[in-house]
Amino acid sequence: MMKVCLYQPDIPQNVGAMMRLCACLGVPLDVIGPCGFVWDEKKIRQAGMDYVDKVTLTRHSSWQQFIASNPDVRIILMTTKTDTPYTAFEFQDGDILLAGRESAGVPDDIHDAAHARIAITMQNDLRSLNIVNATAMILGEALRQTGNT
Repeated sequence: MMKVCLYQPDIPQNVGAMMRLCACLGVPLDVIGPCGFVWDEKKIRQAGMDYVDKVTLTRHSSWQQFIASNPDVRIILMTTKTDTPYTAFEFQDGDILLAGRESAGVPDDIHDAAHARIAITMQNDLRSLNIVNATAMILGEALRQTGNT
Protein backbone atom coordinates (compact mmCIF):
# COMPACT_ATOMS: atom_id res chain seq x y z
CA MET A 1 0.00 0.00 0.00
CA MET A 2 1.19 3.48 -0.84
CA LYS A 3 1.87 5.89 2.04
CA VAL A 4 2.40 9.64 2.51
CA CYS A 5 4.99 11.00 4.92
CA LEU A 6 5.56 14.52 6.21
CA TYR A 7 9.09 15.40 7.34
CA GLN A 8 9.09 17.79 10.30
CA PRO A 9 6.07 19.83 9.17
CA ASP A 10 5.91 23.49 10.18
CA ILE A 11 2.19 24.20 9.88
CA PRO A 12 -0.43 22.30 11.89
CA GLN A 13 -3.19 23.25 9.45
CA ASN A 14 -1.27 21.49 6.67
CA VAL A 15 -1.02 18.38 8.84
CA GLY A 16 -4.78 18.52 9.36
CA ALA A 17 -5.43 18.95 5.65
CA MET A 18 -3.04 16.09 4.86
CA MET A 19 -4.89 13.91 7.36
CA ARG A 20 -8.13 14.66 5.52
CA LEU A 21 -6.55 13.91 2.14
CA CYS A 22 -5.13 10.60 3.35
CA ALA A 23 -8.35 9.59 5.10
CA CYS A 24 -10.44 10.29 2.00
CA LEU A 25 -8.09 8.33 -0.27
CA GLY A 26 -7.44 5.48 2.18
CA VAL A 27 -3.71 6.14 2.39
CA PRO A 28 -1.77 5.97 5.68
CA LEU A 29 0.07 9.09 6.86
CA ASP A 30 3.39 9.13 8.70
CA VAL A 31 4.70 12.27 10.41
CA ILE A 32 8.40 12.56 11.25
CA GLY A 33 9.22 14.86 14.14
CA PRO A 34 10.14 17.06 15.60
CA CYS A 35 7.44 19.27 14.15
CA GLY A 36 7.87 23.02 13.86
CA PHE A 37 4.94 23.45 16.25
CA VAL A 38 3.80 21.92 19.50
CA TRP A 39 1.75 18.80 18.66
CA ASP A 40 -1.44 19.72 20.46
CA GLU A 41 -4.00 16.92 20.03
CA LYS A 42 -6.90 19.38 20.33
CA LYS A 43 -5.52 21.68 17.62
CA ILE A 44 -4.66 18.76 15.35
CA ARG A 45 -8.21 17.42 15.78
CA GLN A 46 -9.56 20.87 14.99
CA ALA A 47 -7.42 21.15 11.84
CA GLY A 48 -8.26 17.59 10.77
CA MET A 49 -11.94 17.99 11.62
CA ASP A 50 -13.86 14.73 11.81
CA TYR A 51 -11.35 12.94 9.54
CA VAL A 52 -8.75 12.44 12.29
CA ASP A 53 -10.30 9.18 13.45
CA LYS A 54 -10.47 7.91 9.87
CA VAL A 55 -6.79 8.17 8.96
CA THR A 56 -4.06 5.69 9.84
CA LEU A 57 -1.52 8.02 11.45
CA THR A 58 1.95 7.03 12.63
CA ARG A 59 4.25 9.50 14.32
CA HIS A 60 8.03 9.02 14.37
CA SER A 61 10.35 10.92 16.68
CA SER A 62 13.16 11.03 14.11
CA TRP A 63 14.23 10.14 10.58
CA GLN A 64 16.13 7.14 11.98
CA GLN A 65 12.99 5.80 13.68
CA PHE A 66 11.01 6.28 10.46
CA ILE A 67 13.62 4.35 8.43
CA ALA A 68 13.73 1.56 11.03
CA SER A 69 9.94 1.28 10.84
CA ASN A 70 9.92 1.23 7.04
CA PRO A 71 12.75 -1.03 5.87
CA ASP A 72 13.09 -2.02 2.24
CA VAL A 73 10.56 0.46 0.83
CA ARG A 74 11.07 3.04 -1.90
CA ILE A 75 11.04 6.58 -0.65
CA ILE A 76 9.97 9.05 -3.32
CA LEU A 77 10.85 12.62 -2.38
CA MET A 78 8.53 15.33 -3.64
CA THR A 79 10.87 18.26 -4.19
CA THR A 80 11.54 21.33 -6.31
CA LYS A 81 15.20 20.28 -6.60
CA THR A 82 14.92 17.82 -9.49
CA ASP A 83 14.17 17.81 -13.18
CA THR A 84 12.09 14.61 -13.05
CA PRO A 85 8.40 15.43 -13.45
CA TYR A 86 6.04 13.25 -11.45
CA THR A 87 4.09 12.56 -14.64
CA ALA A 88 7.12 10.79 -16.14
CA PHE A 89 7.79 8.66 -13.04
CA GLU A 90 6.69 5.04 -12.65
CA PHE A 91 5.18 4.58 -9.20
CA GLN A 92 5.01 1.19 -7.49
CA ASP A 93 2.63 -0.17 -4.90
CA GLY A 94 4.26 0.35 -1.51
CA ASP A 95 6.04 3.61 -2.39
CA ILE A 96 6.23 6.26 0.30
CA LEU A 97 5.71 9.81 -0.93
CA LEU A 98 7.86 12.05 1.26
CA ALA A 99 7.16 15.78 1.63
CA GLY A 100 9.72 18.05 3.27
CA ARG A 101 9.23 20.95 5.65
CA GLU A 102 7.22 23.80 4.23
CA SER A 103 10.02 26.24 5.14
CA ALA A 104 13.13 24.25 4.18
CA GLY A 105 12.39 20.94 2.45
CA VAL A 106 14.62 18.13 3.70
CA PRO A 107 18.33 18.14 4.61
CA ASP A 108 20.83 16.98 1.98
CA ASP A 109 21.38 13.59 3.64
CA ILE A 110 17.67 12.79 3.43
CA HIS A 111 17.49 14.17 -0.09
CA ASP A 112 20.33 11.80 -1.00
CA ALA A 113 18.70 8.86 0.84
CA ALA A 114 15.54 9.04 -1.27
CA HIS A 115 15.27 6.37 -3.95
CA ALA A 116 13.86 8.94 -6.39
CA ARG A 117 13.07 12.64 -6.52
CA ILE A 118 10.09 14.03 -8.40
CA ALA A 119 8.65 17.48 -9.01
CA ILE A 120 5.63 19.25 -10.40
CA THR A 121 6.48 21.28 -13.49
CA MET A 122 5.55 24.91 -12.86
CA GLN A 123 5.80 28.28 -14.57
CA ASN A 124 9.37 29.63 -14.56
CA ASP A 125 8.77 32.54 -12.19
CA LEU A 126 6.92 30.50 -9.55
CA ARG A 127 8.52 28.53 -6.74
CA SER A 128 6.15 25.97 -5.26
CA LEU A 129 2.61 24.86 -4.45
CA ASN A 130 1.10 24.31 -1.03
CA ILE A 131 2.39 20.99 0.29
CA VAL A 132 -1.08 19.43 0.49
CA ASN A 133 -2.04 20.55 -3.03
CA ALA A 134 1.21 19.18 -4.43
CA THR A 135 0.81 15.89 -2.57
CA ALA A 136 -2.77 15.53 -3.77
CA MET A 137 -1.68 15.89 -7.40
CA ILE A 138 1.19 13.42 -7.08
CA LEU A 139 -0.71 10.95 -4.93
CA GLY A 140 -3.59 10.95 -7.40
CA GLU A 141 -1.23 10.01 -10.23
CA ALA A 142 0.52 7.39 -8.10
CA LEU A 143 -2.78 5.77 -7.15
CA ARG A 144 -3.95 5.85 -10.78
CA GLN A 145 -0.75 4.17 -11.96
CA THR A 146 -0.86 1.46 -9.31
CA GLY A 147 -4.57 0.79 -9.77
CA ASN A 148 -5.42 1.80 -6.21
CA THR A 149 -7.92 4.53 -7.10
